[in-house]
Amino acid sequence: MGAQARLPPPRIALIDGNSFYCACERVMRPSLEGKPVIVLSNNDGCAIARTTEAKAMGIPMGAPWFKIRHLQARGLVALSANFALYGDMSDRMMRVIGQFSPAQERYSIDECFLDLSGLPGPGRDLGTAIRQRVLRWVGIPTCVGIGATKTLAKLANHLAKSLPRLQGVCDLSGLGRAELLRAIRHVPIRDVWGVGRRLAPDLEASGIRTAADLAQADRSILRRRYSLVLAKTAQELCGEPAFGWEDAPPPKQQIVSTRSFGRPVRDLAGLEQAVSLFTSRAAEKLRQQGSHAGAVQVYIRTSRFSAGPFYADSAVAPLHAPTDSTPALLRAALSGLRSVFRPGFDYAKAGVCLLDVRPAAPAAMQGELFAPDDAGCAGKSARAMAVVDQLNQRFGRRVVQAASALHAADARWLMRQAHRSPRYTTLWDEVVEVRS
Repeated sequence: MGAQARLPPPRIALIDGNSFYCACERVMRPSLEGKPVIVLSNNDGCAIARTTEAKAMGIPMGAPWFKIRHLQARGLVALSANFALYGDMSDRMMRVIGQFSPAQERYSIDECFLDLSGLPGPGRDLGTAIRQRVLRWVGIPTCVGIGATKTLAKLANHLAKSLPRLQGVCDLSGLGRAELLRAIRHVPIRDVWGVGRRLAPDLEASGIRTAADLAQADRSILRRRYSLVLAKTAQELCGEPAFGWEDAPPPKQQIVSTRSFGRPVRDLAGLEQAVSLFTSRAAEKLRQQGSHAGAVQVYIRTSRFSAGPFYADSAVAPLHAPTDSTPALLRAALSGLRSVFRPGFDYAKAGVCLLDVRPAAPAAMQGELFAPDDAGCAGKSARAMAVVDQLNQRFGRRVVQAASALHAADARWLMRQAHRSPRYTTLWDEVVEVRS
C-alpha cells in the first residue's frame, strides 16, 4: 500500500473589520476620513464604535452621549447607529472574504474565521491579499490574524491591530513552540479570547498574567479550578486545536425583536403598532433560517427610572400549529399584548419573542383538524410570505407590511436617531445621487 497523504498543517485566519460601524459610514462619506467619528447606540445613548481619532480624544467605549456632546466643538462627528447599512456592508465583506476559501465561519457582524489550510503561499501573503481585496472591493479596512487554532488566530488578530509595524497582518501559524511562547509572552491574559474581564483578575492572582503563562499552565488544574473551556483555551495557545469548526452557526432556538421607545407610549394603539412591527421583523428572521415557531411571547414595561409607577408584564400565546406566517404570529402577539396592557402607564419598552422554534415542516404536515384556516392553508401562506420577503428585500424593508404596522415609520415612539446617516445600500429613496 502506498503511504497515506499527509494532511496540511492547520492554518486558520480571523479577519476583523477595523472600527467597523465607523468604517461603513466613511465608505459612503469620504469626507469623514481622518476625522474623529463615533457611532451611538439605540436612542443615541452611548458610543458603541470609535475611530482612532475619536479614541485619541479620550472617548472610552460606552461613553454616554450627553457627557461627550461638548466635544463636537473640537470636531467630533457623532452618528446614530445605521444597522441596515452595517448589515448590508457586512454581507458584502463576508462574500469577498469567502472567495479565498469555501470554509468560512461568521463570528460576528464584522469578523469571521477562514480556513487557509492547504492553500499555496505564505500566510502573510494570503492575509495581505485578503486585506487588499476587501479594501478595494468593499472599502472596509481590516486586520488579519493567522494561527494553527482559532484562539491563536484571534490572538494574532489582536497583535495585528496593536502593532503598526505588522501592517495589519500577523501570522503565527508557522512558529514552533518556543517561538510561539516568545510571540505571545507580552499579551495580557485579559486579551485572550474567552477569558474576559471577570476571570482575568482571578487568573492574575494565581500568577497567570499573560497568554504565554496560560499556555504553560497545568491543564488538569485549569479544568478542575476553572473550567474545561479554559483548559481547551490553554491547549489552543500551544497550537493544538480544541475548538471545532462550524460551517454555519446553529439555528436560533428563540428569536427576539425588542426596542426601547424614544418617547413613552400610553395608549394601546401605539403599543399595537410597535408590537406589530417587532413581530413582522421576527417573522422575517424566522423564515430566513427556515424555521417555524410554536408560541409567541409579548412583554411590555415602564421605565424603572421615571417618576411614575412601575409596571411590567408578559404573556405567552401558543399557536394552533407551528408556523412562520406573519398574520398568524401577529394575531397571537396582539392577543397577548391586549391581555397584559393596563391603561394609565407610560410604557418605555416592548418586545416580542418567538418560542418553540423548530425546523420548518413540509406544508402538507402542518395544520390541525380544528385549527384556523391559515394553518390548514399552509402552502398558500408560505408562498405569500415568500413573495412578501422578496418584495421587501428588493425594494426596501416595509414596502409590504401588516396594516397594524403601516404608520410605524412615522410613530413618535420610534427610537431617537437624530444623527443617522442615509441607508445608502438598502433603500432606493436613500441611494447616493451622482450628478454629472
